[in-house]
Amino acid sequence: MSLDTRSRMIDAAVHALRHHGVAGMSFTDVLADSGGARGAIYHHFPGGKAELVTEAAVRNGAEVRARLAGLPGATPIEVVDAFLALIRPVVAESTGGSGCAVAAVALGGDGGGPLEQIAAGAFSSWIATLAERLTAAGLAAGEADGLATTLITVLEGAHVLCRAAGSLEPYERAARTIGGLVRSAGR
Repeated sequence: MSLDTRSRMIDAAVHALRHHGVAGMSFTDVLADSGGARGAIYHHFPGGKAELVTEAAVRNGAEVRARLAGLPGATPIEVVDAFLALIRPVVAESTGGSGCAVAAVALGGDGGGPLEQIAAGAFSSWIATLAERLTAAGLAAGEADGLATTLITVLEGAHVLCRAAGSLEPYERAARTIGGLVRSAGR
């Protein structure tokens, strides 16, 4: 059993979390999606489901953070536009029942336990990374932090609203509003 198997299993767990949440994520689905053998779960994840969910949330959090760090834009408006363009296809998947793996971990934990701490750390890192991009594009640090928090809140809220509506329209309205507010502030 190679590290590739382990990596595929983590990717399959991210997918399962996005579509079924922590409670609905099953080893059977992870194995089927990853091509792993039954014994691979406890070989690679001796801590069982909790360890696999943790690894999936950490990986997904790092992947999102890396994408945010790479956002283009020489002005805050350009960074916001790039962010909104980046998240649009991700939120569009929500209309078909997908969601955010990190949010699934935040909601599927035991209330204040290790899973929520991992999710909180991921969200905080996304906000900090986005705030760094906004600051590099000329926004004052305090304003950048507030705007970054708002943008991540829009992302997570859009997942829920678009999933419930089965439509991208809640995201589109929020994106137009955020873009308009940033532009009217002259940022």
